Amino acid sequence: FPVTIGLVNAYEDGDDILHALCDAILGAMNAGDIGKHFPDTDKSFKNIDSKILLQRVIEVMKSKDYHIVNVDCSLSLEKPKIAPHLDAMRAAIAPILEVSEEEVSIKATTGEKMGFVGRQEGLCAYAVVLLEKNH
Repeated sequence: FPVTIGLVNAYEDGDDILHALCDAILGAMNAGDIGKHFPDTDKSFKNIDSKILLQRVIEVMKSKDYHIVNVDCSLSLEKPKIAPHLDAMRAAIAPILEVSEEEVSIKATTGEKMGFVGRQEGLCAYAVVLLEKNH
């Protein structure tokens, strides 16, 4: 089963987990990364909803005859506290991935006041994706 980790260092814009998921899925298939598929030099992607990018990545995944077994996402940030929103995030992401909410893990931690995360200059989003080739 291919497994990869996607990492995004960015300021809070709500899209970080979706970007990390895109990179993780593409990486697990050896299909490049989000920048290859959606270059920031292409104006058609400026301000595009990251849910649309994730849907397009799922289309690529399906065209390569894979499906998602499960995903595990982590956010590292000081503020805001997102624990109250984790279930809603899982509920929003699961349908895009075409899996049940039980197959989507999202958790959060802090930088313990260290590094750019601890100084509240940004956050990190990590995603590990388990894909399986369809038979």
